[in-house]
Amino acid sequence: MDLGELQVFLTVAREGSFSRAAERLYRTQPAVSLAIRKLEESLGQPLFVRGARPVRLTDAGTLLREYAERLLNLLPTLSKFREAHPGVQVRLHRMFSRDIPHEVVNYRLDLGAVSFVPRDSQLQATEILKDELTFVVPPKHPLAKRREVGIEELSKESFIAHIVESPFRRRVIELFARHRTPLNMPMEMPTIESIKRFVQMGMGVAIVPRMCVAWEVEHGWLKEIKIKELNIPRHLYIISRRGARLPHTATEFMRLLKSE
Repeated sequence: MDLGELQVFLTVAREGSFSRAAERLYRTQPAVSLAIRKLEESLGQPLFVRGARPVRLTDAGTLLREYAERLLNLLPTLSKFREAHPGVQVRLHRMFSRDIPHEVVNYRLDLGAVSFVPRDSQLQATEILKDELTFVVPPKHPLAKRREVGIEELSKESFIAHIVESPFRRRVIELFARHRTPLNMPMEMPTIESIKRFVQMGMGVAIVPRMCVAWEVEHGWLKEIKIKELNIPRHLYIISRRGARLPHTATEFMRLLKSE
C-alpha cells in the first residue's frame, strides 16, 4: 500500500471534498483523484460513493479509514524512512492482534505493531506510543458541557461497544462491575470508525482509544469527557524476534522509531 495515496485518502475522507483535500495537500484536484483511483485499483474496491455531496465513504472506505487512522502514529516515521530509502518497498498488513506474534515468530512478518506485550519468550517488545481509553459523547449530549463525570452517572447511558473481544473491553466491563454501575451496551459495532459515526449521530456514547478520536474531538464532532474512575493506559509496541538479526531495512526502521 502506497503511504502517499493513503494520506491523500485520509485527507479526502476528513475534508468530505476532493477539492478541499487538494487545497490542503497543495495538489491539483486531478492529482488527488488519480491517487484515489490508484488506491481503489490496488484494493479492488471503491472507497467513495461517486456523485455524493458531500463525499461519502463506502463500507470498504470506512474500514480503510479506521485502518489508516490507527497507522497515523507510525506515518511520520514511515515517511522519513521512505525519504531516506526511496528504493525500499514498505508493505503493511492488517490482521487480528492475536495473530501478529505468531506471524512474526514464523518469519512471515519482520515487525509487528500490537497493544500488548506477547508472552512468547521468542519475541521482544519495544514501546513506541502511550495512549489511553477515553469517554466521548455527541456534541449535543446533556453531558457535553461537563469536563468530568463519575462512573455512577453513566448507569442510564447507552454505550456503543466494539464487538471484538480484547483486554481493554474486559477491563472496562470489570471497572463498571466494581463500581456496581450497569453498563448498557445495546449496540456492538465491528470497527472503531463505525462506533465514532454512531456516537456523532447521537445514537449513544462510547469508550475508545484517544488516538482514534483525536481528529473528531479537535474539530468539535465529538466531546471528550473525563470519567473520574477511568484510568486505563494503552501502549503500542513493536515486536520482533528475540536474538534474531533483522533485515537491514527493518533495523533502520526500528532506529528511526526509537529516535522519534
